[in-house]
Formats: sequence, structure tokens, C-alpha cells
Amino acid sequence: MTENPAPDKLLAFKVFCMESYKAVHGLSGPAALEIFQKNRVFDYITSCYDILHSTGKLYIVNDIDEYIANNAP
Repeated sequence: MTENPAPDKLLAFKVFCMESYKAVHGLSGPAALEIFQKNRVFDYITSCYDILHSTGKLYIVNDIDEYIANNAP
């Protein structure tokens, strides 16, 4: 198991992921945040940081969409 990145790097990456998701889906900040919190997307990003941080924006957004579809509360 790999170690988590420094907290500031992880936070910056979570913001990047949410901003990317928001832009692709045409959402407001509060709407994107609600989706991420409701579906525990921030936890998912943390657990998959090693893989996700080395991919592109569209891959990340598609991966988050798939995660939400497969893990909706």
C-alpha cells in the first residue's frame, strides 16, 4: 500500500477534480460539492490518488462518473 501524498497536494488535487467535474457537467460550485459529498467522492479520490493524479482531466471526470453510477447511495 502506498502512502498518501502531502495534505496540501491532496487538497489541491481534490479541488482540481471537483473543478474539472463541475466544468464538464456545467454545474455550479455548490451543486458539484453536494454531489461529491453525497457520494463520498473525496474519499474515493483519496483512495485512488496514486492512479488518478497521473491521468488527464477527462479520464478523471469519466472515472468519477463511473464511481458515482456504481456506488450511488
